Amino acid sequence: MAFIKEETEDMKMEFIKEETEDIKIKEKFKVKHEETEEQTDLMALKESTHELNEREEEKKHYNKHHDFMIGERLTQAKKCSSQKKAQKTGTKSYFTCQQCGKSFDQHRNLQVHTRIHTGEKPYTCQQCGKSFSQKGSLIAHMRIHTGESPFACEQCGKSISGKGNLGIHMRIHTGEKPFICQQCGQSFTHKGSLKVHMRIHTGEKPHTCQQCGKSFTFKGNLAAHVKVHTQEKAYTCQQCGQSFTLKGNLKVHMRTHTGEKPHTCKQCRKSFSQKGSLIAHMRTHTGEKPFTCQECGQSFTVKGNLIVHMRNHTGESPFACEQCGKSISGKGNLEIHMRIHTGEKPFTCQQCGQSFTHKGNLKVHMRTHTGEKPYTCTLCGNGFTRERNLRKHMNIHTGEKPFTCDQC
Repeated sequence: MAFIKEETEDMKMEFIKEETEDIKIKEKFKVKHEETEEQTDLMALKESTHELNEREEEKKHYNKHHDFMIGERLTQAKKCSSQKKAQKTGTKSYFTCQQCGKSFDQHRNLQVHTRIHTGEKPYTCQQCGKSFSQKGSLIAHMRIHTGESPFACEQCGKSISGKGNLGIHMRIHTGEKPFICQQCGQSFTHKGSLKVHMRIHTGEKPHTCQQCGKSFTFKGNLAAHVKVHTQEKAYTCQQCGQSFTLKGNLKVHMRTHTGEKPHTCKQCRKSFSQKGSLIAHMRTHTGEKPFTCQECGQSFTVKGNLIVHMRNHTGESPFACEQCGKSISGKGNLEIHMRIHTGEKPFTCQQCGQSFTHKGNLKVHMRTHTGEKPYTCTLCGNGFTRERNLRKHMNIHTGEKPFTCDQC
């Protein structure tokens, strides 16, 4: 019994020991398992954190790149805007002509400008064949054929073919003359008029006659000169039938019928039908005699008088009287001479009815009515109606006796 009891206790003790060891193993396994689970959870957390960090880095990189791209676009937009602004305000020119140095804000404008140097005129009128360097000029030109006048002057109602021409036309009303000659100060309404005027100072005569080689300052003068060769007289007076090569000459001629004298002297109020006559008349006030004979030194107020005077030296008498054969130095003088044969006296005094063959004789005669004595002796103050009477009078003071008796 004692043996059985001991054995039983031994068995109990061994069982308890085994059970204890099993429990220890289980606890050890449990602890180890728990540690493994913790490590697994930690690894998962670590991986999750790493992935999150990578995503944050990618987000930062994207945001940085996105901000950079937006910044670049803003910079480009600002640059573009500043270029456009500069082009609009004209503060900067980007395209320069290599021939004359002129600058333009647009390449298209430079291309059009270059045609001035190349002479290129790509736009041609299909009706008359005239060519232009700019399309706008052709459009404006076409209105000549169509008769279109889209612009009207608000002051006088005149229809103008182009907006630019309307601006130029308005200067008639405003009196504006923006183009000034730097040499003499004369002003002009048109830039082209100033350009032509400058030839007076430079002596340039770009228009040359192909037949005789004579050159002219103005294109219109060449056109008029060419008619000398062609003998063309396209403008005829409807009242007397006289013909003229220039329209302007016909216009001046018509004043002989109408009696119009639009050119008036500001000093003596005398009026003239021609501007040239007024200019020549003004020299009587100024004493200017710009036309001088190179042979004898005598000066004249009018160029025509110098031409007639030169015939005294050359002996030239291009006009001959058909009735008496006398040679006359000038066409006007021939007409006056013919009155000797015809007895014509076209100049009549309105006060006494006396008639004269010369206009100058009537003028001198009128002084008998007015009492005018324009020729005054500088020594004694005596006045005379004729210049020749003054010359005779001067012999009294000088003692000169120009007339000598051939016999004694």
